[in-house]
Amino acid sequence: MRLERGDLDDPALVALLEGHLTELRALSPPESTHALDVDALRAPGIEVWVVRDGTSLLGCAALAPLTLDGTDAGELKSMRTVASARGRGVGALLVGRLVERARKRGLGGLWLETGSEEFFAPARRLYARAGFVECGPFGSYRPDPLSTFMTLPLVGDRSR
Repeated sequence: MRLERGDLDDPALVALLEGHLTELRALSPPESTHALDVDALRAPGIEVWVVRDGTSLLGCAALAPLTLDGTDAGELKSMRTVASARGRGVGALLVGRLVERARKRGLGGLWLETGSEEFFAPARRLYARAGFVECGPFGSYRPDPLSTFMTLPLVGDRSR
């Protein structure tokens, strides 16, 4: 498996992201679905990373810029592993790369929103293994029983 920057013009990546949105919209109401579409992922400052095995795309994740209380931080977005590759460490590779990139950029911490339903339990366990802890809503998010918010402080103690 290899990690590389994602190309948002790659049809396989576009299909993976579109499938991600479709599934999330089927699981949660619109006000509880916070995934970014391909056009939103093209915004300045967003890094998209993928994992491949040969020519097969196994997963993706994005690091989006975030400012909280005047501090530069990052938000983990668009985390997805193809069903056939789950349990092979794809998610851990992606999270590890985003943490590495956030540290390299000098960000104060990483934040994420994921679902609270059972479907999202593997993702919450992955994030917890990487050191993320649950927190309250951040940025423009509001309390939502269908959302779990998590953070990973990177510089000092910036947990919320």
